[in-house]
Amino acid sequence: MRVAVYHSNSDIRLEERPVPDIGPAEILVRIRASGICGSDVMEWYRMPKAPLVLGHEVAGDIVQVGDDVTHLAAGQRVVVSHHVPCNTCALCLDGAHTACHTLHTTNFDPGGFSEFVRVPPLQTDRGVLVLPDAVSYEEGTFVEPLGCVVRAQERAGVRPGSTVLVVGSGISGLLHVRLAFALGAGRVVATDVSDYRLEFARRSGAIAVDAEEAGGGLPDVVRGVTDGRLADLVILCTSALPAIEQGLASLESGATFIFFAPPPPGEPLEMPMTELWRREVSVRTSYGAAPSDLATALRLIASRRVAVADLVTHRLPLDDVERGFMLVAEADESVKVVVEP
Repeated sequence: MRVAVYHSNSDIRLEERPVPDIGPAEILVRIRASGICGSDVMEWYRMPKAPLVLGHEVAGDIVQVGDDVTHLAAGQRVVVSHHVPCNTCALCLDGAHTACHTLHTTNFDPGGFSEFVRVPPLQTDRGVLVLPDAVSYEEGTFVEPLGCVVRAQERAGVRPGSTVLVVGSGISGLLHVRLAFALGAGRVVATDVSDYRLEFARRSGAIAVDAEEAGGGLPDVVRGVTDGRLADLVILCTSALPAIEQGLASLESGATFIFFAPPPPGEPLEMPMTELWRREVSVRTSYGAAPSDLATALRLIASRRVAVADLVTHRLPLDDVERGFMLVAEADESVKVVVEP
């Protein structure tokens, strides 16, 4: 089978490898669609582990089932989670599944940018969701990213009628916009520096704001579209430090700021802690998705409460995966890039 081996965003090499053999508690999945995630192109995060096969937003067909697997069958269309929790540690029992050590050490063999993946026993047990007939493979690649968005907004506590500010209108930002509306948000403001992506934010129902033009005046923009209040919830979907500053300045008293995207490691980040403390602002983080978040995401996609199909802007063969990585890294005229091995 062919696999795309990552060395850097501009150096991805196709190799031939044997199709993995599966064990009695495992399944083999033929990949039909694999999304390129924003985290895939974070070189500070990926290059120290290179060379490796990336790809975790996958959908495909089960082609082989181990003898001990009774809840799945060959021929089923599925999405598979690369990270799954143990469900038994103190973190899992406290609901912090994505902080679980096991979740951070699980993965596919070799990765979603390949023709086949072996799904290890733990993921086979609790990380496989069967796609309804009405959900395409492409739509299936959104289950993982939307699951992460579901978890973040649950942690942030989106309330009906609230004003939400989404900082950054890449794919995660756009999914945040759409989920916020599905959960009853009254107004959603979305920022970006790309006119291309801002147009997608408008189509998603948001009030789209050019972050560069707004500059330090973003709080006034937010006040102008509400009753004079700032945002009840700010969701950071970019690692740019000026964007973090804009978001923090746009928080209403008692509001919540959630780091959905982190700043690069080592970047100095000034937090106005005295002001945040005085106004009882909550600052939270959110990482990944638990199995229950993924199940919720699939239901939202299947029911069309969160539309995703129109967010796919590029469909590329495995031979062209390097171009896909560069499109995502440039963060301009693309939204969702899907590789079809």
